[in-house]
Amino acid sequence: MTEKFSLKDHLFNERTVAQLAGEYAAALPFFHADRFQAEALSGFCSRELLARLDWMADCLEAQLATDFPTMADQLTAAMQPPLDPNLQDDDFGQFIHALPGILAVRHGLEDHCDRALDLLYEATKRFSMEFYVRPFLNRWQSQTLARMAAWAKDENYHVRRLVSEGTRPKLPWAKAITLDTSQTLPLLDILHADQTRYVTRSVANHLNDITKTKPDVVVQTLQDWAKAAQQDSKELAWMTRHGLRTLIKQGHGPALTHLGYRGDVNVSARMTLSQEAYAIGDVLEFTCTLTTATVLPVIVDYRIIFARPGGKSAEKVFKLKVGQIAEGKALTLRKKHHFKGDATTFKLYPGAHRIVLQVNGVDVAQAAFELT
Repeated sequence: MTEKFSLKDHLFNERTVAQLAGEYAAALPFFHADRFQAEALSGFCSRELLARLDWMADCLEAQLATDFPTMADQLTAAMQPPLDPNLQDDDFGQFIHALPGILAVRHGLEDHCDRALDLLYEATKRFSMEFYVRPFLNRWQSQTLARMAAWAKDENYHVRRLVSEGTRPKLPWAKAITLDTSQTLPLLDILHADQTRYVTRSVANHLNDITKTKPDVVVQTLQDWAKAAQQDSKELAWMTRHGLRTLIKQGHGPALTHLGYRGDVNVSARMTLSQEAYAIGDVLEFTCTLTTATVLPVIVDYRIIFARPGGKSAEKVFKLKVGQIAEGKALTLRKKHHFKGDATTFKLYPGAHRIVLQVNGVDVAQAAFELT
């Protein structure tokens, strides 16, 4: 039997701890690598992924200076060379190099803001400090935003990415921040023209976060960027699709219009299911045929309205096709949807279900089926 993959054991194990111990021992003559390794590994079993990072910071802190400015100097001295500046994407670094960020928040937040931000600036070139800059945004908002305005134009793309990623309204796993879009959009106005995909992907994800609360602001921002023409048109088109992905699923009219997909054109649709009832574990197959009186670019999605306990329901949107309906010709699409019974993120329940076909944000056909 294959052993289940463990991310925490992959990221934090004897090899990675030994690597980190060696890095600090090489830079700091007083550092006891064996002691650090023994202490760190002894506390791993009872801790989950992020808790292991905090524990490693405990073990590291025990051998560093107690005053933060000296500690920050020691942490900086032990940093490895920055990540390759010639790469353009997906160069996140190693989790073990997050420790300076943890210690910057612990010991620099209240009394040493400037020195702590200096430390984060250097550390993010080795591992993203997106989690650790957020407490500074909450505690020292104006001071930190002023730094970020400068960092948005930094020569290192990891520093530039931190500006967008660190200020995201809904950054996964991260603490909330108390910023308004009026404070963050000026930073994105700078970063949207970046030539590095690692940065522009973050900008697009940031926009997608904003769509959850201010969708029209995002559409207007993208319209402004298109007029400004500071970014390559193909890259801006990619950012636009990525940044509007939630609104596209929701059928948001202005977002679809901005992308060139009209919702005011009549679409005739016919949808048929392979059968009327399915068991959990089965595959639902459906066919749909779309026709219009004119050429029409289309985004076709389908929603399934799932039965939930107590007579409630929940729906999820799934992608089907981005294409075009030709004048006088039918567009026929087929899809298989697997009802996975062992999924951990969304449990299935028996009962009456519906599938709804959506074209350019408009519902055009639906069919009912039973899940047993």
